[in-house]
Amino acid sequence: MTTITTLFVDVGGVLLSNGWDRAARTLAGTTFGLDSQEMDERHHLTFDTYEEGKLSLDEYLDRVVFHQQRSFTREQFLAFMYAQSRPIPEMIHLVCRLKSLYGLKIAAVNNEGRELNVHRIAAFRLGAFIDFFISSCFVHFRKPDADIFRIALDIAQVEPAQVVYLEDRPMFVEVAGDLGIAGIVHTGYEATRRELAGFGLVLPE
Repeated sequence: MTTITTLFVDVGGVLLSNGWDRAARTLAGTTFGLDSQEMDERHHLTFDTYEEGKLSLDEYLDRVVFHQQRSFTREQFLAFMYAQSRPIPEMIHLVCRLKSLYGLKIAAVNNEGRELNVHRIAAFRLGAFIDFFISSCFVHFRKPDADIFRIALDIAQVEPAQVVYLEDRPMFVEVAGDLGIAGIVHTGYEATRRELAGFGLVLPE
């Protein structure tokens, strides 16, 4: 077995809750009295551009929420957006322990808009254990574009066979697999821990 030196890790759904997913948008609709269907349609038309770092969060909100007069402020809505993020402590602990035990390099490979990404990195101190942030807003490619994985390999200076990739979306694992990167579809702590052990990354009790 090739020695694994590096973990590629998705953020939303693995280390943290998703930053701005359908559930959060539905809650926003209820909280602020918005037409959730209209907001969702506008979101899908523009969010990819935001995640690729080609729009600011203010520009995204201009298109999706503040294209008409509202009874609430932009600051109130932004505070709500940021408050939706939650850590997944057992997964953060798992990655930190593996890094310490095996001297792994850790690279976040995630789709996220700049302001949300920067907020989440700071709020949950992800930089304390993640070495590289190959975020879509920084590199201007987003999963499932295979180039984001090629960039991650170049930045981490590793071969595909040296990497295990933790991701909760099967399609993204498949795309990485086409490049020779072994992936684990994350469904929960215990299952992921067992699969990591299969790559020689055993976490002692």
